[in-house]
Amino acid sequence: MKASDLFVKALENEGVEYIFAVPGEENLDFLQSLKNSKIKLIINRHEQGAGFMAATYGRLTGKPGVCMATLGPGATNLVTPAAYAQLGGMPMLMITGQKPIKKSKQARFQIIDVVDMMKSITKYTKQIVDSNIISSHIREAFRLAIEEKPGAVHLEFPEDIAQEDCEDSVFEVVGHIIPNPDDIAIEKAVEMIHDSKMPLLLIGAGANRKVTCEALHEFVDHTGIYFFTTQMGKGVIDERHPQYLGTAALSSNDFLHAAIEEADLIINVGHDVIEKPPFFMKNNGKKVIHVNFSPAEVDPVYFPQLNVVGDITSSVKKLTAHIMVQEDWDFDFYKKVKKEVSEHLSKYFLDERFPMLPQRLVNLLRKKLESKDIITLDNGIYKLWFARNYTCHQPNTLLLDNALASMGAGLPSAMMVKMLYPDRNVVAVVGDGGFMMNSQEIETAVRLDLHLTVIILRDNAYGMIKWKQQDMGFDDFGLDYKNPDFVMYAESYGAKGHRPKNDTDFQEILNHCLENKAVHIIDLPVDYSLNHPILNVMLKEKTKKL
Repeated sequence: MKASDLFVKALENEGVEYIFAVPGEENLDFLQSLKNSKIKLIINRHEQGAGFMAATYGRLTGKPGVCMATLGPGATNLVTPAAYAQLGGMPMLMITGQKPIKKSKQARFQIIDVVDMMKSITKYTKQIVDSNIISSHIREAFRLAIEEKPGAVHLEFPEDIAQEDCEDSVFEVVGHIIPNPDDIAIEKAVEMIHDSKMPLLLIGAGANRKVTCEALHEFVDHTGIYFFTTQMGKGVIDERHPQYLGTAALSSNDFLHAAIEEADLIINVGHDVIEKPPFFMKNNGKKVIHVNFSPAEVDPVYFPQLNVVGDITSSVKKLTAHIMVQEDWDFDFYKKVKKEVSEHLSKYFLDERFPMLPQRLVNLLRKKLESKDIITLDNGIYKLWFARNYTCHQPNTLLLDNALASMGAGLPSAMMVKMLYPDRNVVAVVGDGGFMMNSQEIETAVRLDLHLTVIILRDNAYGMIKWKQQDMGFDDFGLDYKNPDFVMYAESYGAKGHRPKNDTDFQEILNHCLENKAVHIIDLPVDYSLNHPILNVMLKEKTKKL
């Protein structure tokens, strides 16, 4: 059969549902083979949009999302989504075209070494040089993309290879079982937990698996040990749980960090050094048990005393079965911290000033959305407010990226979420800076007939960098810009544009957007005046007093 037909057949064999793409002429044989496939082709307006959608598919399903681009500039535009998926642990396959490699007649036009470029940001990258090994390359790519820790893989499919005749054969999809943790490691972990006086549980992104969520809930209920999460671990356990202390949105000086400083042992489930650290280890300081699929990568701020390596769910279940509640565990300080956190986080929830405070927006969305509804975030200062203040009831209901932390992913991620969960409300909260990096995907969302609400927080500046600039005592310089009229901009794509005049007007608009099917764009002016006094000044002062 034709090689491009075999490529598509091998993808079907892996259960691929969608391919997100910006095709080029080097992809045309593949495109023709895809025409009669059950795989749905989604045309994006930028390769970044395609890559972010594929990565989000992988994040939510556990199966590799697939995206496609041409050679040269098409491939280079996939670099950011590749790193986004690789650092974030999201399985994704990228397919890029290439000029003929056997009889090229275009010299070096558009040609760069894409495979070499992808090596540092993928788990696997290969140029297909023989049509008869297409199936094995695809099987290996999918195997590695899914294997813990999941990530990005890449295949380059040259134009002349795509046109060859080859044998019709695909490989059986064979899964794998992650080994259980060693019993000796479990025994040592139980001993360390029993010997501690103030153990504390940390939940990271690697624990965000359905069966792990259930196991961790049982662990907390059984032991009574308090827990906190990283940003990408939010919702693994319902955050209304009485033992939930909060989310580490900052690296230090939040109320939560007062609890971390007092803890003598942290049981770290699913966090690794790729996600921004929620605490810093010190010599002769608190002890840390690392529970993950692989051993800890030693870092100056992270060097655990014990690794419990293997299937996380099995590890947690074994710990739960062997740990006995200790009479000398002392959680009184954690209770004090929890009270401070609750009072602090809710302080501005009812503040109706306009432009709107991000804390107020968090509260309005939490009250309006159901437990299963999903918010996707781009990257900006508002991400810290949502991570700290938004209470997740279920896993993966606040999607944010704290690994690569790339701008431009919020809108494409929301589009993918809505395609996967059409019965849920999906809201993208994006800054004006991040939104404009992939705003062209509005056209894709409209074309796909999605029901989506996008809230643009407009401050006409790169707000997070301004916050950091102020904290460092520098002058206000170099970070302001102008924006288009977002209402007119939305409507030019066929979306619905809205610009609230006050708090009440915003609530009415939000209700309308959630209830009426369309791609809705809300231009919401935001008040960031409290970022510095709260996050940089007040928290440091009050945390010291705890």
